[in-house]
Amino acid sequence: MTLSTSTHLTARSRSNTYSKTPKVAIARFAGLKSVGVAPAASVSFKSRSVALAASASRTACATATTAGFKVALLGAAGGIGQPLALLLKMNPMIETLAVYDLADVTPGVAADLSHINTPCKVTAYKGQDQLAGALAGADLVVIPAGIPRKPGMTRDDLFNINAGIVKSLIEGVAANCPNAIVNIISNPVNSTVPIAAEVMKKAGCYDPRKIMGVTTLDIVRANTFVAEAGGVAVSDMNVPVIGGHAGTTILPLLSQASPSVAVADPAAMTTRIQNAGTEVVEAKAGAGSATLSMAYAAARMAESVLLAKTGEKNVVECTYVESSLVEGLPFFSSKVVLGPEGVAEFLPLGELNDLEKAGMEEMRELLTKNIEAGIAFVADNA
Repeated sequence: MTLSTSTHLTARSRSNTYSKTPKVAIARFAGLKSVGVAPAASVSFKSRSVALAASASRTACATATTAGFKVALLGAAGGIGQPLALLLKMNPMIETLAVYDLADVTPGVAADLSHINTPCKVTAYKGQDQLAGALAGADLVVIPAGIPRKPGMTRDDLFNINAGIVKSLIEGVAANCPNAIVNIISNPVNSTVPIAAEVMKKAGCYDPRKIMGVTTLDIVRANTFVAEAGGVAVSDMNVPVIGGHAGTTILPLLSQASPSVAVADPAAMTTRIQNAGTEVVEAKAGAGSATLSMAYAAARMAESVLLAKTGEKNVVECTYVESSLVEGLPFFSSKVVLGPEGVAEFLPLGELNDLEKAGMEEMRELLTKNIEAGIAFVADNA
């Protein structure tokens, strides 16, 4: 499917047609605030500032509306999958949570979750022969499946194993729930999203609005680090992060932080955000990667997708998708407005300072290589 300009807009057309910032602030996954019934008086969308409404970080508590969605979590027994399953079980918009994995512990994960007194029903699916059942009727598919990073490994080192896993799972999506929105966490995201796109194209059901790489952890980290450096409440900080989801392809736009913060060394802050995953891998001394923070970020992204599907307006996130926003980079992460069918609009990148412009140029070669590797993998493993 080719996106029409009425649905996906280029930077030039966006700058002409999106002259006004949305007037209604959007909901936010903020700890446990979004999983219970919030008193009506505590949710005041219109009282939030206009600037925050179009930011990459959301600012109000989610409305607790039961929407009856089915979410399939593929890789539910892993280090990211289990805490993510817990957070999804607590989301009032999810009626059915299908947890799928190859691991023997999968039924136990579902049993454990099923004891939690929230309305969401949890069902277990173990093994390749049960993948179709997990996916049937899914509105949203979230994929953290794959091996984690270990000390000394880059996201590229994960490619050969995780590429095959994602390809197989997306083939299942194409066969069983081709209209579902897909959130891909499995690294390297810069390559696994193009893999998913190519698989869906081959199956004749590709909708570029619906295949999203989850880069939300980069925004979560940027918000945390910049808020700490500036002495600002982290809940008020909004830092868009664009590009990709590996190393120098991660480009935080510190100049667009809201509220504005004078970062003492922007280059060092940028490097820390880019290498934050390695910071966790090394701190865990080989025992794992960024599982808990990734689960939080993925739960936030899932909530945003589902809020948009309910008709919530002005739901804005950064996500890595097929894009024409940056010439020569057919997949790119930037701020988008989500809608019922996935990505509804691209927001312009805005003004970049010299450091950010240099970062844009620096990422090109690596991001292009990552994209091409994903496309080639599918071609070579048809």
